Amino acid sequence: MARFDLVKEKTRETVEVYWLLARIMIPIAIATEVLSRMGVIKAIAPALEPVMGIVGLPPELGLAWLTGILVGIWGALPLVYTLVDPASLTVADVTIFSSLLLFAHGLPMEQKIIQQAGPGMTATTIVRIAGALLYGFILHRICEATGWLSEPVDPTWIPMTATTDWTQFFYGLGETMVWMLVILVVLVWGLELLKASGILKLIMTALSPILRLAGIKGEAGHLTAVGLFLGISYGAGLLIREARSGLVSPRQIFLSCVFMGFAHSVIEDTLIMIAIGADVHGVVTGRVIFAIIATAIIAGLLNRLEEKPFFARILRQQGAHAEG
Repeated sequence: MARFDLVKEKTRETVEVYWLLARIMIPIAIATEVLSRMGVIKAIAPALEPVMGIVGLPPELGLAWLTGILVGIWGALPLVYTLVDPASLTVADVTIFSSLLLFAHGLPMEQKIIQQAGPGMTATTIVRIAGALLYGFILHRICEATGWLSEPVDPTWIPMTATTDWTQFFYGLGETMVWMLVILVVLVWGLELLKASGILKLIMTALSPILRLAGIKGEAGHLTAVGLFLGISYGAGLLIREARSGLVSPRQIFLSCVFMGFAHSVIEDTLIMIAIGADVHGVVTGRVIFAIIATAIIAGLLNRLEEKPFFARILRQQGAHAEG
């Protein structure tokens, strides 16, 4: 009976999340299609060209990333192959775009959660967007210089593609929404199985020494590992509790939030990006290595910052904490 109740509860939670995403995605997809048919997308694209040019992507994808930044990954996915013909994209293009999206998505919601743990919303938002562009630039230069991932993209799942017929458009949208529900259910239960088997706990424990390279120590390391695998809502949620208890120092909380901003939910989000054609090493291996190095550099810079400026510039106003 207890197992049945667990299945029922998890399924209900998944459907609730799906319904929330659907209410966001469907209007955005329809509005984007209308704007595209009116020529507005084509007119806006040149304004986004400088940003996309940094990472070597078509300017049209700037709109998809902007949507992802504001709404989330699922809001951006239907736009990728709608705004750009899949035949014109390489694996490198999709991997770089996926990386941008994985670094910076759903910022209004996720950064609000992080803010509750202590770090200022402005500082961590800037760090995430800057990190996304820097990693995208590095990945673009590597691919350009070596020819790595230059083959045409061959996605196993195309959320939606451009169409000239409204009937086909709504059919494609409906198909996308059905597959999204299937993917969400599989991912949620896949994670539950990993947790129940104890595999996830073993992975998170093994990760602690690696996080120390990034300057994240003690309890903050365990909480960061939770965010890395399960997402910011879980990791930052635990950090909020620890921040209020005073058991984790403000600097460690900030570094943990920075790392999670660069690399979080690496199982769920990564599988989605691989499905649309991204390379696993580009969206996982490289991203985690970048997160470790970048967070370690930020940790080194923070060590040079005195306590008072740290609280004034990095953390939002809160009660004084002693560095541990």
